[in-house]
Amino acid sequence: MHKQFTDRFLQLISPRWCWAIMCIVLAGCSNTKYLPPNEKLFTDVNVKYAKHTKSKIKSSVLEKMVRPQPNSKMLGMRIKLYAYNIAKEPKRKGLNYFLKKKFGEPAVLFSSVNINRNVEVLTNFLENQGYFNAKVSADTVDKHRKVRLTFTVNPGARYKLNEINFPADTDSLNTAISQTAKLTLLKKGDPFIFDLIKEERIRIDAELKEKGYFYFNPDYLIVQVDSTQRNNTVNLYIKVKSNSPEKGLLTYKINDVTIYPNYSADQDSSTKADSVAKFEDFTVIDPTKSFRRITFDRSIFLKPNELYTRNNHNLSLNRLVNLGTFKFVKLQLTDQDSISRLLNADFYLTPFPKKSLRLEATGTSKSNNFVGSEIKTTARNRNFFKGAEQFSLSIAGGFETQLNGSAPALNSYSFTTEAGLLFPRFVTPIPRINRAGAFAPKTRITLNYQILNRTDYYTLNSAGLIFGYNWKEAARKEHTFNLVSINFVQPSNTTAKFDSLLLTDPTLKMSFQRQFIIGTNYNYVYTNQLETKRPNNFYLNANVDVSGNLIGLLSPGKESADKPGTIFGTPYAQYARFYLDGRNYWNLNPNITWASRIFMGLGYAYGNSLSMPYVKQFYSGGSNSLRGFRPRSLGPGTTAPVTDDSFPDQAGDVKFEINTELRAKLFSVVRGAVFFDAGNIWLINNNPQFPGGKFKFGHVFNELAADIGLGIRIDASVFILRFDAGVPVRKPWLPAGQRWVFDEIDFGNKQWRKDNLILNIAIGYPF
Repeated sequence: MHKQFTDRFLQLISPRWCWAIMCIVLAGCSNTKYLPPNEKLFTDVNVKYAKHTKSKIKSSVLEKMVRPQPNSKMLGMRIKLYAYNIAKEPKRKGLNYFLKKKFGEPAVLFSSVNINRNVEVLTNFLENQGYFNAKVSADTVDKHRKVRLTFTVNPGARYKLNEINFPADTDSLNTAISQTAKLTLLKKGDPFIFDLIKEERIRIDAELKEKGYFYFNPDYLIVQVDSTQRNNTVNLYIKVKSNSPEKGLLTYKINDVTIYPNYSADQDSSTKADSVAKFEDFTVIDPTKSFRRITFDRSIFLKPNELYTRNNHNLSLNRLVNLGTFKFVKLQLTDQDSISRLLNADFYLTPFPKKSLRLEATGTSKSNNFVGSEIKTTARNRNFFKGAEQFSLSIAGGFETQLNGSAPALNSYSFTTEAGLLFPRFVTPIPRINRAGAFAPKTRITLNYQILNRTDYYTLNSAGLIFGYNWKEAARKEHTFNLVSINFVQPSNTTAKFDSLLLTDPTLKMSFQRQFIIGTNYNYVYTNQLETKRPNNFYLNANVDVSGNLIGLLSPGKESADKPGTIFGTPYAQYARFYLDGRNYWNLNPNITWASRIFMGLGYAYGNSLSMPYVKQFYSGGSNSLRGFRPRSLGPGTTAPVTDDSFPDQAGDVKFEINTELRAKLFSVVRGAVFFDAGNIWLINNNPQFPGGKFKFGHVFNELAADIGLGIRIDASVFILRFDAGVPVRKPWLPAGQRWVFDEIDFGNKQWRKDNLILNIAIGYPF
């Protein structure tokens, strides 16, 4: 029996894996026999502090500064070195090439280690951290052609800052430097750190750039250190170097601003008289007269006769890039002459092609476990009214199928057309509102129409109009305010199966009725996820959506669900809806991230509406929600899950959900995850169809469902394919005291797997 198992195992594993296993077993063998004659292997480096000394600098930080570093270890063995040694020099790609060029590491020889140089590097680093009297010594242990290197550090006392003296001279430059003192990074009592002094010079330079010192440079500043003070303190004196060039010590103003909006490096820009348009603040040289003045009015912040500032410099470039019309944006600043201290600003703008046609074939994955494909064609005009407006027209058709475990597959087909017009500015009677911020504000007008056919149930026709604004307050903060949002929904071709469901559930019938959704919504996003060097990243999305309020005020009568107010003979929805989506990404190390999310949503229908429209309701379960439950199958409250023959769209007015998962890089583009989800939905009002579904604040945590699971993700950066397998561990519809079901987990039971093991296949991360 044992021999049969062994033979079968050897048949399954590839030769490459056999070699890898042999490397692990044999890597403990000596690598020294592969060394050249008279050479020794550099195996370890250790940094320790002398007895009775201490330092804020960790030994591990100093060890990483030693060059070269010894060969890496895996499980305490130099497997990569051994793989390199046993591989032959490859003649072509194959196993030897993999071991020698991809996986293996050549030996780090002790002869390549310059001990004196490393002592000097460590000493200089400690001095730059304020340990001016640091002493570093080195010792080696040579045994069996292996050398260990130990550095012993006696750091001495760490010096701290006492006085920070800015220039006392009263000329314009020194006065400007002294005026920045209140923002200094150097604080009395802080340790002396050389890198902080360099950052202080950069800070002063940035402040001077805002005062017109265009040619100033951080290198023109010198920080003198007086370490003769008592109690291991130093005084700092910030001065301008005496040999600094004169241009760097003077302020400059803007002279002429010239814009070339059709610039190409391959073609000479024409300056014929009829191609030059002069305005108060700038000149536009546009032979084809492609752009109107409004394109640049709110994008160019460098003005004639005003001091140059880096803020206006960067603001102009950011605004021009964010117009979305120009492929390349370049600003060239040159002296008017050698005396006047005036700068000419020339903007060279290379536009994208004005018209484009794009065809896309995409795979889709939605939070309700629908996956499918869509073909979409989009025609775009990037300068529709010659003011960098973008007009787009798209037509798309697609299909989706719902992966729903053992339940019957649900198929849907859609046809969508959309027209959009984007203005790179606020379309508003308030002119100055467009001046704020580094990012160009946008006004969007969108018209859309969609036919969605869900087989066996219904066809849904919807038409929409949106007029709204989008702007970034800062790199981390984005606002979207849709002043007018109109959506007309009309179900048709409902099946007898679906009609019977509507007859038994008035709330469901109300949410699917023909109606207008007319309202206003606001969305706020805060995120620092683009700051990849941060160990902790955060994302917050807050949304407020109200519908029917203004129309309700204008209606002559009092609306009710029994006798709803209408527009053109069609009822309109009235509701208020809010949700908050917060996410945290904690990078434990370069290969492991702990990601968590909390979601809270609340909706309330009133007046005309017995329930919120179907598209505005909350649900729970699925690939981006509770992954151990089938999509839209949970709740509301303690209601038992839907059966295979029921309508698989349990929805509610209140939602609470938490998700957390530990993500780890396994190898190459393969990532793994362990996750836990908990949450549920509830109803604001009682509904006989859903006993136990009413929201009661004190019962929330007792009515949560929960699941655990494992995931595998193929993360190729531009494309992420996700496989998550989850199982329920808490079922809120069971009697109180019996809702935790850890003891029922039985992967060996086929029926249990069929009822409880949920496989989610999706594109992208769940959050």
